[in-house]
Amino acid sequence: MTLTSIGKSVIAHAITGDIGTGKTYKAFDTADACLGVGDGTTAFAASQTNLQGTNKLRKNVDTAPTFSNSDTTITFVATFTTAEANYAWQEDGIFNALTAGEMLTRNVAYLITKTSSVSVVFTKTLTIAV
Repeated sequence: MTLTSIGKSVIAHAITGDIGTGKTYKAFDTADACLGVGDGTTAFAASQTNLQGTNKLRKNVDTAPTFSNSDTTITFVATFTTAEANYAWQEDGIFNALTAGEMLTRNVAYLITKTSSVSVVFTKTLTIAV
């Protein structure tokens, strides 16, 4: 998973406290964090601000993102119901809004072809490493 250019800016602003209500960027918290899936296969580019597919859907996370491994790993979880995102999942991303907002990361890889016969609990883990 690769950080977008705006994702790097969001992290820099978060480090200096310039994130959240009334700040430059919204937080990736319970109220705003979303996981998105799409059918796009366009290669990752740091300048991208959204998923690239024709079919794409963002879902709010089910609960607050959690931290582990001395706070270097953040886990996001969202549930896609039987009626949602029924197409080949070829890309995914982490966002801070259901529409607009910032895309922190985008990953291009085939995940699953979801159908209306299943719901999917999608878990995305972001590891901070130097």
